Amino acid sequence: MKVFISADIEGIAGITHWDEASKAKPEYQEFREEMTREVVAACEGAMAAGATEIWIKDAHGSGRNILAADLPACTRLVRGWSGHPLCMLQELDDSFAAVLMIGYHSRAGSDGNPLAHTLTGNVREILINGDQTSEFRLHANAAALYGVPVVFVSGDEGLCEEIRSTNTSIRTAGVSRGHGPSSISIAPVEARRLIKRGVQESLESDLSACLLTLADSFVVEVTYREPTSAYSAGFYPAAKQVGPHTIRFETDAYFEIMRLLTFVT
Repeated sequence: MKVFISADIEGIAGITHWDEASKAKPEYQEFREEMTREVVAACEGAMAAGATEIWIKDAHGSGRNILAADLPACTRLVRGWSGHPLCMLQELDDSFAAVLMIGYHSRAGSDGNPLAHTLTGNVREILINGDQTSEFRLHANAAALYGVPVVFVSGDEGLCEEIRSTNTSIRTAGVSRGHGPSSISIAPVEARRLIKRGVQESLESDLSACLLTLADSFVVEVTYREPTSAYSAGFYPAAKQVGPHTIRFETDAYFEIMRLLTFVT
């Protein structure tokens, strides 16, 4: 079985402040190590379920966070950013059985995580067909293009609640909850236990039940914090500025949404 892991940092156990997610800050090293440990726990759960090949996309910031030397021998690590529209799922294709998301977080504008955002700090909100959209939903839809289900997600409780309302078959591990600019987290060792167990159970279950169904057509609205961003993004082909902070884009092909966001976020 071939499995894909997409790993972020803002939804790992204990993280609370942007300094802890920034390479330039001394606090970063501790949370880089925890991000790596949670990814390793996911690998261990996947291998226990029969995975023999695991691809990992380091999907935070520079894309150069995970400590490669700590990973199992059956892994392939995708570091940095190629600019491919699949973004946090770079290198995914239909040869994979499932996607696992580790360290994911609540969408921009929500209160589930003090580090909540969607793609960049300049995006206030992304709507797809009127629904507020997180990085989970953006990429779970992208995985569905290839017939690959997202079967497990770890992160903050706010995101886990969103996932349960989207598809109850996708297993989650909530490791923290935001309270204003603070967070309440379970112990990292417990987070890793939940991730390992949850990944194994998810991969031993009915994977097809987790696959999201895509709409036939899409209306995308991206609202920025700064009106200057909306102005320039409005020049993307087929996009239109519809307000001081907002652009709109319509398409019948979901991949075009991912292409749009590559250039306007």
